[in-house]
Amino acid sequence: MESPTQAPRPAATPDRPTIVASEHIVRNVESVAALHARADEGLDHHQRRIEWITSLIGRPGTLYLICILVVVWAAINEELVHMGKPAIDPPPFFWLQGLVALLALMVTTMVLTTQSRIAKVVEKRAHLELQVNLLAEQKIAKLIALVEELRRDLPNVPNRVDTVAESMARAVNPEHVLGAIEEKLEEQLIDEAAAARGE
Repeated sequence: MESPTQAPRPAATPDRPTIVASEHIVRNVESVAALHARADEGLDHHQRRIEWITSLIGRPGTLYLICILVVVWAAINEELVHMGKPAIDPPPFFWLQGLVALLALMVTTMVLTTQSRIAKVVEKRAHLELQVNLLAEQKIAKLIALVEELRRDLPNVPNRVDTVAESMARAVNPEHVLGAIEEKLEEQLIDEAAAARGE
């Protein structure tokens, strides 16, 4: 029986069967949804409108519409010339070129505005993932240490030295890992530079 606080689940249909998820999966999904909602709630109406327009422009139909408008614009001006009337924008279509340049500048600015906000959200998510990974690593190291301690305390288990377990029981220092990565990258850059010089 569903609790009164839960939203009613949609009825199962042949094309959309009912998915039964465990409680921790539902909790994780709700946490991710809350993260997205928190990222969106601080947006002002200008940012929302720009992102809405950017999403409209980023559809395949927009490309077709632009192509049709350009062809129609050129056809109208060519037809006016053939009819002996002055063209609104004679070839090489300076008004059309100016309009296209203005629209390109506006679209570029809108895309950069949208990407800037998305980059901030991605950066926050990356920080969260790093914190969770570091915490998980520390928990695993503690569990390995406890299992090793339990193994040493059990009388019916032969006592032996396990160097791998001992090294895994120590929590990793992120600064040491970062230093090792940077040293490896520097070595690769030196090797690539030497290979480029033909040494």
